[in-house]
Amino acid sequence: MTLFRRGRLPCLTLAFIAFSAAAAEPSQFSAWREKMSPIVPLTYVARHTATPIVIDGRIDDTAWAAAPWTADFTDIEGDAKPKPRFRTRAKILWDDQFLYIAADLEEPHVWGKLTQHDAVIFHDPDFEVFLDPDGDTHNYFEFELNALNTGWDLFLPKPYMDGGKARNDWEIPGLKTAVHIRGTLNDPGDTDTGWTLEMAFPWTAFTPPGGTSAISPQAPAEGAVWRMNFSRVEWQITTAGGRYEKIPKTPEDNWVWSPQGVIDMHRPEMWGRLLFTRRPGGEPVVVPPVAGHMARRVALDLYYAQRDFFKTHRRWATTLAELGWPVPAGTEPPAFAATAEGYEFSVPFNEGPRPRKWTIRQDRRLTLD
Repeated sequence: MTLFRRGRLPCLTLAFIAFSAAAAEPSQFSAWREKMSPIVPLTYVARHTATPIVIDGRIDDTAWAAAPWTADFTDIEGDAKPKPRFRTRAKILWDDQFLYIAADLEEPHVWGKLTQHDAVIFHDPDFEVFLDPDGDTHNYFEFELNALNTGWDLFLPKPYMDGGKARNDWEIPGLKTAVHIRGTLNDPGDTDTGWTLEMAFPWTAFTPPGGTSAISPQAPAEGAVWRMNFSRVEWQITTAGGRYEKIPKTPEDNWVWSPQGVIDMHRPEMWGRLLFTRRPGGEPVVVPPVAGHMARRVALDLYYAQRDFFKTHRRWATTLAELGWPVPAGTEPPAFAATAEGYEFSVPFNEGPRPRKWTIRQDRRLTLD
């Protein structure tokens, strides 16, 4: 879902969010520390296929049989919430032209109303894909699809919470999608089994609109790792009157592959990790751990602590002492720099032959040097 969950906030500027949310928004640092940082993002190894996938929504190509399913989707907030009512899972493959995604959604009543491209698709039950190729939480891509095979593609220069505004003008020339209904679409008189879908994203799609990208518009190199997540929006419905209607004042369900910890898909730092390989399916491949994991966590600690400080003081803290943030044992003190836009923290660590660092800015851009 492209907007904040539950509250349905539109695309707002950073200043408006920072000043107006003080009364309603809980501590972002507490949410990060208590709900988000304990979660270990899931991983998936995407294998190269020598045979292009036929996009018909049925997931019956021979190549799919060798691709493992993801873990079953869970609530967006994680295991603390009830298990989803219906099963959802996905598969991923790729070749030199396309990134292929398939999904299986269990559903006793398959319905959809939206037929206009780039409509707000999550107002129907839908399946959503989120991709951040270079993993810096900026310049990421989202695609949503409903059971009518109606899609919404959009680009985010940065998360909404940081003042990002969705670019609906981003389109995907060459995109292929298809849906297969196991049952009868929009018929409350019977019980369905669910629906499956297939998508083929051309590699040329992953370039920001009107600009350049650090990601080459071609198939990834061996061992490349992207940040990725899937989401399913489900609504509780009634069939009174012989048609599907949402139950009033009932929030949607948000089921995801890799939990976010909070009800907001636009926390790219929490997305799962997707590794690309050309090695055959029988050969074990392990997604390597995140370099400097603790330093990365410290950088995000500082980012969320600064958000809370700004909410109270209407400015950024200029020192760690002012921020009131203690350096965790076993980590090196971060370096702080004031910038024209806000601030930049660098958190050093030592792994391998040379010193490295994670750097984070006030707009959450998170990079590894």
